[in-house]
Amino acid sequence: MRITTVTKMPGGKAIPIGMTVVPPERRMGLSDLEGFGVDEELEGIFLANFMSAFAAHERCVVHLYRMATGLTRIPECREKYTEFEDHTEDHLRILERLIERLDGDPMYASPQARMTEFVATKLVEPILLEGSVDPLTLELTLLEAVTLAERKRRLNWKLISELADQMRETISKQAMREAVEQVESDQDEHVRWAETRWLRMMIAQVM
Repeated sequence: MRITTVTKMPGGKAIPIGMTVVPPERRMGLSDLEGFGVDEELEGIFLANFMSAFAAHERCVVHLYRMATGLTRIPECREKYTEFEDHTEDHLRILERLIERLDGDPMYASPQARMTEFVATKLVEPILLEGSVDPLTLELTLLEAVTLAERKRRLNWKLISELADQMRETISKQAMREAVEQVESDQDEHVRWAETRWLRMMIAQVM
């Protein structure tokens, strides 16, 4: 029997789907998800699945920064990767607290979350070939991976912000607003720096 990993995070919970094998104590039923964001007229199951995938992406970006810090030979990049890793770990904690405030379980690994982990693995596969490429190509690939990952992070947080804007005044709305306010300035900085640094390196090679 093929066993699908529930999540890379120990203790993760999941819905048994297809050939996915989940120990009984870690199974999540649809009834466990329906109350997500219970004080608002939201599609609880879909939102819970999205938030689970969002959390999975945050965890993958933390690992990306750890990898990038160890591989880069540019002091500015190493400094930024370390700083942004710390930011991302803080953002993950903020997101997990938000999930709890919405009556969810941060340990839930939705089907979307498992797909997010799969895609993130593909994103870093070229980086694992660092011994087969020149240093410049490696540095540019690191920056490209960071840029793509950070754009996705910013889009995820933007979705939460947009949802909050369209919701009536509830505990869920307030929780979502507070979470977004804590991370949005860092998000803009991350994307701006990665894009600018990549452009500078590319232009330096051409001009």
